[in-house]
Amino acid sequence: MRLLFITATRIGDAVLTTGLLEHLRRAHPGIAVTVACGAPAAPLFRALPGLERLIVLNKRRWGLHWLDLWRRVAFHGWDIVVDLRRTALPYLLSARERHRAPHPQPGRHRVGELAAALDLPEPPAPCLWLGEADRAAAQRLVPPGPPVLALGPAANWRGKQWRAERFAALALRLTAPGAILAGARVAVIAAAAERAQAAPVLDAVPAERRIDLVGAADLPVLAACLERAALFVGNDSGLMHLAAASGVPTLGLFGPSPDDRYAPWGPRAAFVRTRESYKALVTAPSFDHRTTDTLMDGLGVDDAVAAAEALWDRLQGKAA
Repeated sequence: MRLLFITATRIGDAVLTTGLLEHLRRAHPGIAVTVACGAPAAPLFRALPGLERLIVLNKRRWGLHWLDLWRRVAFHGWDIVVDLRRTALPYLLSARERHRAPHPQPGRHRVGELAAALDLPEPPAPCLWLGEADRAAAQRLVPPGPPVLALGPAANWRGKQWRAERFAALALRLTAPGAILAGARVAVIAAAAERAQAAPVLDAVPAERRIDLVGAADLPVLAACLERAALFVGNDSGLMHLAAASGVPTLGLFGPSPDDRYAPWGPRAAFVRTRESYKALVTAPSFDHRTTDTLMDGLGVDDAVAAAEALWDRLQGKAA
C-alpha cells in the first residue's frame, strides 16, 4: 500500500498533524509513505518508519508549487491520499481513498479538527519519530546532571513573544532554593536568528547552570533534548508543540493567539494566558498585525510561575 500525506509548512502546524499520520501508519502495517511538506517542517519526518519519499515544497508565486507537487506524484497509484492543506490535488490523482482536512472550526482544537478528516472519534495525539543518532546528539548537548528547565522565549511573530526579562525572572524563580526545580539547569532553545530574544535569558542564568541551545541543532535533536528536560515553558510556537509531543511537561504562554485551538496538546500540558482574551487583543482599535512589540504584557511573572507550579504539582500527584 502507498500513502501520500500532504501536511503543513510551519513547524507547529506540522507537529499537530503527526498523530493522524501515525494512526494511518499503524492501521496499515507496512504502508509506504510519501510526505509532502514545507522546508521548515521537513526534518520532523526524517525518521518516520516506512518513509518512501519526503517531498519538500518550496512556495512559488501563483501557487505553482502545487503544480510541481502534482508532477511528482500524479503518475503513481495511491491507496490513500490525505491532504491537510485543502487543495484540489486529491481529486487530480488516482487513489482508492481521499481525505481532506475539514473547514476551520472556530473554538475546536486543531488536533480534534484534523481527526475529523478521517472521521476518528478520538483525536490521535501528536507524536515524534526520533532516531538513535538524534538521542545520542541530545545526550552530548544535555549531558546527565541536575534536572533541566527548558525555555522557548521566541516565536514567529513579535506580538506572541513574552518579554525576555520576564523569562529570565521566571527561570530564576523556578530554580531558586525551595522552588519546584531548585538548582536545575536552564536550557534556552531558539533558532540561530532568534539569539537577540534569547540572549537576556541566557545572561540571567549562572554559567554553571546554563545550557545554550540557540541554533544548536535541528528539530529531531531538539526534540530529543526536550525529552531530557523536566519542564518546558515557552511562547505559543512550533517549539511549544514540539515540546508537548516529546512528552515533557509543557506550559504554553498565550496572548494574541487562540488557546482553544492551539494550546499544547496532551495530559502533560497546560497553558496560561494574558488577562485579556485573544479576541480582546486582536480586535482592539490599536491592534496592528505588523506590530514590532509584544502583546503579552497582560501576563505577569507571578501568573506564569503559578501556572508552572500548578502543572508540576498536578503531574506529581500533589493536591492543589
